[in-house]
Amino acid sequence: MRAADINRITRETQIQASLTIEGTGSYEVSTGVRFLDHMLELFTKHGAFDLALRATGDLDVDQHHTVEDVGIVLGQLFNQALGDRKGINRAGYFVQAMDETLAVVAVDLGGRPYLVLDDKVRTRMVGDLQSELLEDFFHGFTAHALANLHLKTMYGRSNHHKVEAIFKGFARAMRYACSTDERLKDQLPSTKGLL
Repeated sequence: MRAADINRITRETQIQASLTIEGTGSYEVSTGVRFLDHMLELFTKHGAFDLALRATGDLDVDQHHTVEDVGIVLGQLFNQALGDRKGINRAGYFVQAMDETLAVVAVDLGGRPYLVLDDKVRTRMVGDLQSELLEDFFHGFTAHALANLHLKTMYGRSNHHKVEAIFKGFARAMRYACSTDERLKDQLPSTKGLL
């Protein structure tokens, strides 16, 4: 079982978290931002991971530190749990329908952090989440998971659906990328011999 525990404490946030890649979709999440909790819960469920994450932060100042640091910790959890990454599929993608919305997500866990996000969200808030912070969350994730991540809303009306479709697609793409291939269990998924 590939698993990780992180305890990250700064002057702005305190985050305790654990992840099991081969999970059952169970979650216990509390960040102080309920819409972010909801997105992490459905990410966990659709990815079939187990995630426990408790974050407290300076929400009286702004959501930025909390949302970004949760992304950082999620990336650290995956990086730690994946270990040397031998035998993983490495890349995954998913096309996610969410009522009138369609999103496409692709991820490569090849050790080269890069983020491309086109969520088409045009409101300042989605639920109680400042929508501009989605980029900070995913940037924190990619930098610390050493992942290349592309997330794009193709079309849609509801901003809630746009973000939810992205997180569900992210979950499914990560689920496949983290999965192992028995034929390649002792090999790194790279011709370089290094990730």
